This record gives sequence, C-alpha cells and structure tokens, in this order.
Amino acid sequence: MNPRAPINPRTLLTWLGLLFGAAGLVLQFILSMQLAFANGRDFPGFLGHFLAFYTILTNAIVVLIYLSEVLPTSRLALFRQPVMRGLTAASIALVALYVYFVLRHLNVLGGLLLLADTILHYICPALYLLWWLGAQPHGSLRWANLSVMLLPTLVYFIYVMARGVWVQQYPYPILNAVELGYPQVLVNAIYMSVALAVLSLLVIALDRALAPRQVAVDG
Repeated sequence: MNPRAPINPRTLLTWLGLLFGAAGLVLQFILSMQLAFANGRDFPGFLGHFLAFYTILTNAIVVLIYLSEVLPTSRLALFRQPVMRGLTAASIALVALYVYFVLRHLNVLGGLLLLADTILHYICPALYLLWWLGAQPHGSLRWANLSVMLLPTLVYFIYVMARGVWVQQYPYPILNAVELGYPQVLVNAIYMSVALAVLSLLVIALDRALAPRQVAVDG
C-alpha cells in the first residue's frame, strides 16, 4: 500500500458519515435513556418514544446506507438503491431545515445533549448530502419516483399518530394532537409534506443534472 496515495473522496466521506452517524445515534440513545429512566419510564416505553423521532429513524437509515457501501452483504441491498438514497437525501435535508428554523428556538441545550443534537441535525445531514452529491453515481432517478420518495414519511406519520392515540405522546410539537387538535395537525402535516415534496423534486433534478449526458434522459 502506497502511504502517499490520495484518499478516495467517496471512501473518506463514507467512513466519516458512518462514524459520525453511529456516534451521534449511540450518544443520543444513552442520553435519552438516562433521562427517561430518571423520569420513571421503563425501557420499552423509552425505546418506543426514542424510535418515534423522524431524526433518529432518518439518521439510522443514513448509517445503513453507509454500511451498504462497505459491506457487500445482500441484506443491505435495499440501501444501495438510488431511490432509497435519494429519498434519504431529501428527508435528512428536511430534518436539518426543520430543526434549524423551528426546533432550535424551542429548546436550550448544553453539554453532551448539544453535541448529540449538533451531530444528528447538522453534521450528519451535511456529510450525507455531500456524499450523495459528490460520491454517489447519478442518473437513475425519474420524476415518477416522487410518490415512492414520499411514501416512507407518510407511513411514519400514520405510525406516529396511531401511537399517539395509544400513549398520548407525540415526538414533535406540530404533531401534538392533544394540544393542537387533529385538524391543525393535518394542516401541519400537509405543510411538511409539501416541503418534503419540494426537496424530493430538487433531489431528482440534481440527480438528473449530475448524470452523464448519455444517461440523463427523460423518464
């Protein structure tokens, strides 16, 4: 191995994203579990609440996408699909934008909580978007993929609302049907869906623009 050989940008971004993503998720898991136990919640209750956050689920998918790059196993084949990687780019961008423009004004964090928040909401989205833009082969996405790219978030919304009916707890203020009522929650969900659709269309447009000329055909 030549120690002076240049580092492949794709490999560097993959490992950086994987390390930051895994570290951020583990740190947030430990801190959230400690807080939950301090408030008298049991482990199943904590785990259900932890996995109800869009941020956690999206960052977990990002980690699996990086793992699919470094591990050849067929079990990770789904995370090598261009549509999966594209919808994750749109979703992780939505995470960063929502936290920056809305959530950061609602909570004052410090110490390790601030570190975990920064990793999952800013560093990981930035790294993944750079990886997707610069290191991901392009030209496979089509405009018709939009509905598929929105589907996971729709499933997430249905799951969170159904869980909320059961436990009377919601991961985000805009989804809190107890305080806002279902009509307002539906309006909020429509706003977020429109934002995600715009980001997804932007991802598709970028994928087509970055494709080799002979691949960027209409579809």
